[in-house]
Amino acid sequence: MLEHLAAIGAEAGAMLKARKQTIAVVDGSTGGLISASLLAMPGASAFYLGGGVIYTLKGRRIVLGHAPGSLRGYSSAQEDYALAQARLIRERYSADWGIAETGASGGSSHPRGVASGTSAIGVVGPGGHEASVRILTESDDRLANMQAFTAAALGLLRDSLASHSGT
Repeated sequence: MLEHLAAIGAEAGAMLKARKQTIAVVDGSTGGLISASLLAMPGASAFYLGGGVIYTLKGRRIVLGHAPGSLRGYSSAQEDYALAQARLIRERYSADWGIAETGASGGSSHPRGVASGTSAIGVVGPGGHEASVRILTESDDRLANMQAFTAAALGLLRDSLASHSGT
């Protein structure tokens, strides 16, 4: 499965590289697979600036560097929250693009009551470009969900890049 994810990541990475654009990533329940899929491409340092895995509120503050209380009112696994995180990571790294995933991969109960197999992904880019999607697998299979969420995130990124003029 990693080969499949790396292939989608390479498509997105090739577009970023050709445009001389950069990206920063927030992985949530994907556990770093979005970043790993983009970094599997040789020469990824030309477009990948950094990011982090957010699994706690403390981790969120450290990775995103947001003002205390600025994300209050958002709920995990919702598109508006994923977009807010994508905006923050893009800004924190001064990247052209930001991508964020938030959700519940399953295998145990989510601290905020989000159903297993639920994820939201946000992509933010130049010129006010924003795209988001919510995924519902209705599965408790943690590894399968992590892979499905990553594939959806990379696909949304690739499609956003393909539909965006590159400016």
